[in-house]
Amino acid sequence: MTISRLSLKALAIAVAVAAVAGAALLLARPQPIDSAVLGADWECTQTAFVLTTCAPRATPAVETSRKDLIRPTRG
Repeated sequence: MTISRLSLKALAIAVAVAAVAGAALLLARPQPIDSAVLGADWECTQTAFVLTTCAPRATPAVETSRKDLIRPTRG
């Protein structure tokens, strides 16, 4: 089975495109950064060393017992 030069060239181009796409995805991932200006209540991320976004840090909700609100049923 012979492989033509065109198919080897196409394979090389496909591998190069996949490598560039993989590198772009690694660089574009949001990275957490510290923001001393905003304080500890804010969470900031930087994407591709260019775009920085900040949002208020989410506080976990406190689950409360609702037993006092349930009415007893007649059985």
